[in-house]
Amino acid sequence: MIKNFLRGFGALTLAVVPLIASSPVQAAQVGDGARAAQVTTLSDAIVRMRLAGEDRSGYTRSSFRHWNSGDIATDGCSTRNEVLLAEAVRAPEVGPGCRLTGGAWFSYYDGQEVTDPGALDIDHMVPLAEAWDSGASAWTAARREAYANDQGAAASLVAVTARTNRQKSDQDPAEWMPPAPDAQCRYVGEWVATKLRWQLAVDAAELEALKVFAEGPCQDGVVSYTPAP
Repeated sequence: MIKNFLRGFGALTLAVVPLIASSPVQAAQVGDGARAAQVTTLSDAIVRMRLAGEDRSGYTRSSFRHWNSGDIATDGCSTRNEVLLAEAVRAPEVGPGCRLTGGAWFSYYDGQEVTDPGALDIDHMVPLAEAWDSGASAWTAARREAYANDQGAAASLVAVTARTNRQKSDQDPAEWMPPAPDAQCRYVGEWVATKLRWQLAVDAAELEALKVFAEGPCQDGVVSYTPAP
C-alpha cells in the first residue's frame, strides 16, 4: 500500500508542480551519496543532459527482457500487472495467475478513463529503442532488464491507452507529444527525469524540442529524479 501511494504521489508531483511553481527552484539534493534525489528546474535539468548522436545498430526489442516477475517476486504478478495495480484509480480484483478484472485507470496522455486492463499498454517513458540509441546499447543484459522493468521511479513506466502508446511508438519529444495539451508539461518533465535517472543522452533535435517547452509553456516546471542503481 505504501509503495503504491508513493508511486502515485510521484506521478502527481510531476503533473502538478509545473502548474503551481511561481518562481525558479534552486537545484537541491535529498539524501546522501551518488543516488541522492535531485530536484531542479526543468531548464536546469535539460542543461544537465548529455548531447550525443543516436545509433540504432544492433537493436532488437528482445535485448530488453520484459515483463519479468516484478518487484514482488512472490505475488505471482509480472511487472506489467504490478504497474496496473499501482496506477489503478479504482482497484481491480486479482484472480488466479494475477488475472485482473474490473478496476479503472486514467490514461494521462489522452485524458481517458479506461475500465478494461486489456485496453491499456504499459509505456516505457523513454522507449526501449530510444534508450538503446541513447546509451543502453553499451549496457549489460541485466541492466537493460532493470531498465525495462523499472518501478523505482513513478515516471519510468506508465499505464496508457494502447492507441496512444502505439501512436508514440519509439518517437522522442521532437516527433511526438501526448494529444492532451494539459499532459504535455508533465510528459516533458517525466521524459527528462527518466533520461537523467538512467544517464541517457539526447540528440540535437530532441534537445531543441525540450528547450522549446522549458522556455515556453513549461517554464515553471520542476524535475525530480533519483539516479538508477
